[in-house]
Amino acid sequence: MSHHFDSPLARQDPRLDISDVYLFRGATGTVFVMNVNPLSGENGFHPDGLYEFKVDIDGDAVEDTTFRVTFGERDADGGQTLVLRRLDGEAARDRDAEGSVLAEGATEQDIEAGHGIRLWAGAAADPFYVNGAVVGAVKQAVQTGAPVKLPDPPAMNLFTGTNVCAIVLEVPDEVLAVRDIAFWGVTALPTDAGGWQQINRCAQPLINTIFNPDDEERSSDYNRVQPSQDREVHGPIVCELVARAVAASGAAEDPEWYAEQVRDAIFPDVLRYRVGTPATYGFATRNGRGLTECGPEVMFAIVLNRAVPLGLSATSATGTLRPAFPYLSLPL
Repeated sequence: MSHHFDSPLARQDPRLDISDVYLFRGATGTVFVMNVNPLSGENGFHPDGLYEFKVDIDGDAVEDTTFRVTFGERDADGGQTLVLRRLDGEAARDRDAEGSVLAEGATEQDIEAGHGIRLWAGAAADPFYVNGAVVGAVKQAVQTGAPVKLPDPPAMNLFTGTNVCAIVLEVPDEVLAVRDIAFWGVTALPTDAGGWQQINRCAQPLINTIFNPDDEERSSDYNRVQPSQDREVHGPIVCELVARAVAASGAAEDPEWYAEQVRDAIFPDVLRYRVGTPATYGFATRNGRGLTECGPEVMFAIVLNRAVPLGLSATSATGTLRPAFPYLSLPL
């Protein structure tokens, strides 16, 4: 989980806390995944919340299409009804807009919407595996401007045997009807005063965790800001922290220049993807994000300009409770 409990807002209700998103080639189209409710997956989805898949098609980091999923109250067996809507243009950015209903159903069901769109939502095993001690060491190095001190190998994965609540959406190529997209996931909740509050957003792994771990105001602000604002709002602190960290370890001849490259690599915080191609989230190329790729190692290497192996043991990724996203048989 790269974003679990990453801000005070996210910690208030885990059902609105996005732990990860994924974007990759499916059976007939592009698969979007949003995981929430980390470490348990027991309480389902928030019945008043919006779960939104934001899609930008023209490269400005502003959504042009939103696929929105809403849920009903849990029944006696823990199931929930759900509705999938599509919103385009100005409506994609308007949380009061109704949009068009694509499908209705319930959690733990295979839902076939029109035009070949498929949807599944429910509890699933978390596909994110990481050594928590390594994450802590990287966070410490970035926040203090000291050389990273990696732990002795290996620590067991803290997330073994835990579930998340996942929403899996597959959209055929002809429905997207574009070659290149950018994607990020969002949760929002109505406020007592009216309107909506954006609770969490997620695209690339670990950005808020690395750069804003102990600053409650900054971490909450990060989740409220839109991707198109990232470079202006969050770029300065990223440049400052990266420059100090790589200078301390001697990882860059020109730390300030390198920090600017990191800023430009991670902002705007979206997952870019060429429709119809294999996903890869790697050191040289980032094109979507697959379920089995080690996103944390990539992100740590980008930030620190050095390899940061996670040191997971061969048995640390066992013991999951549910199949990961059982509806879709997807190429990995």
